[in-house]
Amino acid sequence: MAVSALSNSPRPTARSTDPRAAKKPTKASRLSVGFILTRRFTLCAFANFIDVLRLAADEGDRSRPILCDWSVLSHTMDPVVASCGVSVSATERLGDPSRFDYIVVVGGLMDETPDLDPAYHRFLHLAAEKNVPLIGVCTGAFFLYRAGLLDGYKCCVSWYSHSDFLEQFEGIVPVSDQIFVVDRDRLTCSGGVSSAHLAAYLVDKHVGRAQATKSLHIMIIDDALQPDKPQPGLPLELKTQDPIVQRAFLLMQQNIDSPISIQDVANRMGKSKRQIERHFRKALNTSPQAAYLDMRLDMSKHLIEKTQKSVAQVAVDCGFCDSSHLSRMFRRRYGVTPHSARSLAH
Repeated sequence: MAVSALSNSPRPTARSTDPRAAKKPTKASRLSVGFILTRRFTLCAFANFIDVLRLAADEGDRSRPILCDWSVLSHTMDPVVASCGVSVSATERLGDPSRFDYIVVVGGLMDETPDLDPAYHRFLHLAAEKNVPLIGVCTGAFFLYRAGLLDGYKCCVSWYSHSDFLEQFEGIVPVSDQIFVVDRDRLTCSGGVSSAHLAAYLVDKHVGRAQATKSLHIMIIDDALQPDKPQPGLPLELKTQDPIVQRAFLLMQQNIDSPISIQDVANRMGKSKRQIERHFRKALNTSPQAAYLDMRLDMSKHLIEKTQKSVAQVAVDCGFCDSSHLSRMFRRRYGVTPHSARSLAH
């Protein structure tokens, strides 16, 4: 299955065989974005970003690249396969990065993604030299860091990738408790729907708030979120720099609807249960069992207050036996029932 990215007519570039290649294109749009897709990139992060641009670029959803334009860039022009198996065709060769206002690197599955081809490294460094802001979406921040383009910058990664980042890189602690980070000419976001909010931030800045709002509303997203909006991940009070506890948290989060035992957590990590308990006690002054329950209750509170799911469904989603079990534990933790919490939130 192949998808061709929507774009205006391909711009000639210095690498093109087109006889017009020597002419620099005239930029008419207010916001121009070039995308580099890594192998096994996350399709939803790319699609959310590009659809905000598409919807902001024209009246309604006619998709003409008038106020915004976008291109998928490639060194080889070979299609790139996303993590879901869908392939996306490039629309332009790399060429001169200064024809764009931003260059976006969209990452994806880290275990199956090799480093970028040296041609992309050269292109990204040239963009930086020409003061073109660089954006890392999803694990795109990993690739920018590997290319030496995040030194001295803050960067945002998904809570899910936080430990992977710490294991691979030294000298930088990524932000994983907000949806995106803007640090001068480096912008990074956690992926998923947060890429729509980052794109809306750019549209608001370069095109207008009305166009940004229109895009999000057509995509059934209520309002643009600010960069410091928390990711729906771990409860704030459970943050820690202990890598053993962080890895345990990720396993817990991945099994929030069907909680696994702490012994299973320890086994999957190649640790003993006693070691896990010792790290939790030292880092958070609590047991892993109590932290796991807090995580599930925190998620249930988020779903109660932010969605219309029934209490019974929230109980299932958060690994409780039934709505009575959730209500009992919820009231013990928050002092109110789930129904009362929902009423107070609205």
